[in-house]
Amino acid sequence: MMEDEVLISGIGASNVGRRLGRDPWSLTADACLAAIADAGLTPDQIDGIATYPGATGSTPGISGAGVEDVRSMLGLMTRWHTGGSELPGQLGSVINAMLAVAGGLANHVLCFRTVWESTAQAELGGRSATMRSGVVREMSQWIDPYGGGYSTYGAMQMQRYMHESGATRVQIGQIAVVARAHAALSPRAAYRTTMTLDDYLEARMISDPLCLYDCDVPVDGSIAFIVSRADSPDIDRTRAIKVEAIGSAAGFQACADMMWSRTRLGASDVGLAELYDGFSILAVIWLEVLGLCPKLKAGEFLEGGERIGLTGELPMNTGGGQLSGGRLHGFGQLHQACLQLRGEANACQVPTRPKVAVVSSGAATFTSCMLLSGNR
Repeated sequence: MMEDEVLISGIGASNVGRRLGRDPWSLTADACLAAIADAGLTPDQIDGIATYPGATGSTPGISGAGVEDVRSMLGLMTRWHTGGSELPGQLGSVINAMLAVAGGLANHVLCFRTVWESTAQAELGGRSATMRSGVVREMSQWIDPYGGGYSTYGAMQMQRYMHESGATRVQIGQIAVVARAHAALSPRAAYRTTMTLDDYLEARMISDPLCLYDCDVPVDGSIAFIVSRADSPDIDRTRAIKVEAIGSAAGFQACADMMWSRTRLGASDVGLAELYDGFSILAVIWLEVLGLCPKLKAGEFLEGGERIGLTGELPMNTGGGQLSGGRLHGFGQLHQACLQLRGEANACQVPTRPKVAVVSSGAATFTSCMLLSGNR
């Protein structure tokens, strides 16, 4: 299997926060250089680059740097690169890097994801002004007259799920409440103030039943990884992360099914879930399609929040996810999973130190997921 040929040898992150006002190239450089150093490598050993979505994006701040930007900035001499938005979920760039390494096109591939949405939106006069600008306006012209927006997509999914399953806002709200509790322990999280269930239930409604705290938060920041040949003598395999299986099919269920078909492990082996939560309902969907709880039973599983806490049976989004940690499009969750498997998550560390973690990213048809394990 392709997964046996590669390891995630290094991880890195810049500062992450609201309206940092920093040049996104500098955020990218911080994360990339940190990942290279963490892998025990030097920039001249990096011979591949992969990113999502490249130098351009659908909304201002959605991308902070592209492949050519980073190659020029860091003086890299690469043999292979990829970047673009039409990937299998945001983690698709990491999957592409794995394929390149397993195929012999590169030895060490730098994967990065940079956003500066928070500062970009502030410069444009707020989120509403941003959503009316440029290409976004072209995309939204068909729904604006009806009062629709991207949050409406999440709201309709949540409304349908609640109708079919009987789940309540009190139950689903535990995703946001527990994520905030985890974020309070993470120095990189965007929102670290305490949030109670009452705070969640009383929050401003965005698109019924989706409230403010059901929506992920725009931030500035960059995350990077190094994907290396598993047999490379240049990396420290005691700290490397093994990718047990990947899913890159289009759609939640197809993606999950593909991942499980590529491993002998099962859902019962998973000790940590870092699930995509662009909206809280998306984490619910991933929870079920990955088989981490029965279909239409997520409400019962989430009841009270204990099961998904750091000491629960399935710790989830331990760095705050995107709801409180910040919208880094799955890269933040992958970074947190690697820290947890290494036992390096500090105050956020799951006490039992998970052996197997699952990470997911994306929604609708742009989906990807990964099953990871750590060396011990």
